[in-house]
Amino acid sequence: MTTPASGPESDASTDPPAADPAGARPGASVFTIEGRPAPALFVVGWLASLVGLGLVAIAILARGGLASTAMLLAGLALLSIGLIAAAGSQGIERRARAMAAYAGPSPLLVFAASIPVSILIIVIIALPLDALGVALDGPLGSLLSVAVQATAYIGLIRLLVVDTGALDWLAMGVRRLDLAAFGEMAGGALWAIPVIVLTGPILAILLTVFPVTPQSPLPPAGSATGFALLIFAGVLVAPLGEEVLFRAFATTAWVRGLGVRGGVVRAAVVFAFAHILTISGSSAGDAIGLAVVGFASRLPIALALGLLFVRRGTVWSAFGLHAAFNLVLLVAAEAANRTF
Repeated sequence: MTTPASGPESDASTDPPAADPAGARPGASVFTIEGRPAPALFVVGWLASLVGLGLVAIAILARGGLASTAMLLAGLALLSIGLIAAAGSQGIERRARAMAAYAGPSPLLVFAASIPVSILIIVIIALPLDALGVALDGPLGSLLSVAVQATAYIGLIRLLVVDTGALDWLAMGVRRLDLAAFGEMAGGALWAIPVIVLTGPILAILLTVFPVTPQSPLPPAGSATGFALLIFAGVLVAPLGEEVLFRAFATTAWVRGLGVRGGVVRAAVVFAFAHILTISGSSAGDAIGLAVVGFASRLPIALALGLLFVRRGTVWSAFGLHAAFNLVLLVAAEAANRTF
């Protein structure tokens, strides 16, 4: 994959280029429709996001009930619409500014939009399944969750990035799944053990400073069928969605604007942060410790994935490393769970 040399482009839409033939245009932090190429999208993005966020907050504080569930669904829908509209508006404004390196929405904004979209779809699917008595707090629920999340990632990238012409799949290293792709996966998988060996001492040091029990993003299986579902979710579905978002899209976009080092590091930090968003603890100190351990222990694999992606120019190499890394951890966790 060819990566342009780093330049002064900033990921924030509030930094206009030195020369703009259409005149200076307001950035995302300025609430005005004057001078914007897509004023309607900008207004919808702001208002729908604010109203949706407010409804979600009220629904959470309401503590259950039919009314709060309906309010939650409405809030998530409005928040999804608002963030998608904001991302679309940002992409249009960047193209109007002739930002040649990458003229699409910020990966941060696309990732933010994927959160309410994923939650909304999961809630809609989970409500009838829960009414039918289908348990969703185990491996089946985990598979459902990561499948919806991966679909949201890929769908939003298609809608906001590919269909708008900001980047195409080939430019993001998403190539045909053929024998060459499987070879790239195998080559990437060989890096799993060295990365795990590097991560082990880092995790041990972190656990010495923060005496907490790290949380697994996937629950224990407890059965052969459950373990098979976890393998499918954690080794195939989750790595595919995350690599398309954090490596193919985010790393490509940020490398074009920030250079290889800046792009890889930023994508790695966001990747690690995304994995601690749902962490909770028995106390504030416990939650902070879990968050620090979870974030710092994921940085080595995040950086390795980014560097491998940039070096090989294909998402399949990073997918191979990610899948192998998760497979080793899942097998080790399952073995430890059955032992004790």
